[in-house]
Amino acid sequence: MNNKSVIGEKSFRFAVRIVKLYKYLCDSKKEFVLSKQPLRSGTSIGANVREAHNGESKADFIHKMGIAQKETDETVYWLEQLYETEYLSQNEFDSINGEASEILKILNSIILTSKQKQHKLHN
Repeated sequence: MNNKSVIGEKSFRFAVRIVKLYKYLCDSKKEFVLSKQPLRSGTSIGANVREAHNGESKADFIHKMGIAQKETDETVYWLEQLYETEYLSQNEFDSINGEASEILKILNSIILTSKQKQHKLHN
């Protein structure tokens, strides 16, 4: 992993954890449908963060971070589904959902700060 930002590292580690969750759900719980949704959205977060860091402009950076934010929120939704359908225990859910919530807070902060800086440049 060559992206040295905090959000880059956290989103990459989260994606690894999501892949392991997918493998666990398939191997141990024999769940093959619902588990694909958080696999897609959860691994997309880090990819969009990586793209944002290579953005063509501040607006492009904000846009890509916004997509990462949406993917994180979608991942939380699928984790809630897995918990409510009893594929995840309370402890499993709390652990991975806590990590997703932390990523969401960081992304929200990055987007807000970037928008404020962009606004100051144009005024």
